[in-house]
Amino acid sequence: MSVPTDAWDWLSDGANWSGESGVWHRLAEHAYVSGVALAVACAVALPVGLWLGHLGRGGTLAAQVSNVGRAVPVFAVLALFMVSPLRNSGYLPTITALVLFAIPPLLTNAYVGMRQVDRSVVEAARGMGMSGGQLFRRVELPLAYPLVMTGLRSAAVQVVATATIAAMVGQGGLGRIITAGFNTYDTGQVVAGALLVAGLALLVEGVLLVADRLCAPARR
Repeated sequence: MSVPTDAWDWLSDGANWSGESGVWHRLAEHAYVSGVALAVACAVALPVGLWLGHLGRGGTLAAQVSNVGRAVPVFAVLALFMVSPLRNSGYLPTITALVLFAIPPLLTNAYVGMRQVDRSVVEAARGMGMSGGQLFRRVELPLAYPLVMTGLRSAAVQVVATATIAAMVGQGGLGRIITAGFNTYDTGQVVAGALLVAGLALLVEGVLLVADRLCAPARR
């Protein structure tokens, strides 16, 4: 039988979707780890990036953080955590590694989005008597919104795809389906697990794209 057929047979088998090792349970674990990591990364990176962009300072810091985030492999960070005292702290090592991975695109896009706001518009708003806070909320943030959302979508897809590394250290998520397939030499299961991860990443991208269009300042 061909690999696509084997993958389809695995996905269409109801027994593979139930229980603690089933798809629904692994999907919930994957969504939990990805969601927490993305929320923490947003809470850390977006305020810093937006504020530095508003002040017009910290461009070097944003670039350095982005470069470091791209240069350091996530699995290397996770491996360091797994040999530290945090190795027995549940999903904390995986979430921490994913947060460090998600911060660069969020921070960089937030900063660049703020700095690309037309300076003539900013000066006109100041001339109208707007305070710094009003300028930030009513002018700069709405104009920076598209690039900020682009960074959020990019970070979300990357986190969902990379969260499979949790399986390499014995934790949950859709990656466990892939590693289980490798362990039993079941190529169909490996492909099925990869398709599930890809499908989840595309779903997250689609949901955020719809949310972007519904919440866009121009639409409101």
